[in-house]
Amino acid sequence: MIQVKLFDREHEKDLEKEMNRFLRGLDEKKLLDIKYNVAALPEDEEEDQIYCFSAMIIYKA
Repeated sequence: MIQVKLFDREHEKDLEKEMNRFLRGLDEKKLLDIKYNVAALPEDEEEDQIYCFSAMIIYKA
């Protein structure tokens, strides 16, 4: 069976740590693909931006 694991963090290092933790427990032969996305949204009336780093790991169960 094909399954997915979704990750969503505000900081890229947090996303990296969580994904590596998950991948350590996954047999390399079961990994099918990894999709990655970054979204940047402006904060209300400020020049700063909010970042959203997300990823999806697709694997065989």
